[in-house]
Amino acid sequence: MNKPNLSENRHPVPSIGVGGVLLNSHQQVLLIKRNQAPAKGLWSLPGGRLEPGESLVEACKREFHEETNLDVEVKHIVAVVDRRLEGFHYVIIDYWVTLVDEHRCVPTAQSDVAEAKWINLDDLGLYDVVVGLTEIILSTYQSQAQGSLVGLHDVDLTGTDFLVPQKTENTL
Repeated sequence: MNKPNLSENRHPVPSIGVGGVLLNSHQQVLLIKRNQAPAKGLWSLPGGRLEPGESLVEACKREFHEETNLDVEVKHIVAVVDRRLEGFHYVIIDYWVTLVDEHRCVPTAQSDVAEAKWINLDDLGLYDVVVGLTEIILSTYQSQAQGSLVGLHDVDLTGTDFLVPQKTENTL
């Protein structure tokens, strides 16, 4: 069982986490139901903790595969959140991701996940999701539906530096 890492003053040591917002053409988002603390029993994005020696992008791909058995391509950062709950402290970087293989889109709950399934955006209010997640999902959906470049982008395609995209004549 994972126990939070506490410092001398009883505050948890912050950990870096990643998550992936995966949307499909049917106005659905892929969510997982957590079966471990923190947020056990709540619906969330596939994702988890950064491991030593791993880049953020590598962690997002690994966690997504470990929890859903789906492979994703990491696009850009859509949210950064600071969560302190249940004796844990996470700084989470959420990415917009797309499927590597559009024909392989059926998730299989694995790892520390009770369920993994596509949920209609209109039905998000029927699910007990982690704090702030609905806003992240809807903001990402609206951004993508409008074809806008909201978020921080991997402008040099290294997977390490995400910046605000520079405007060009074509994007004005």
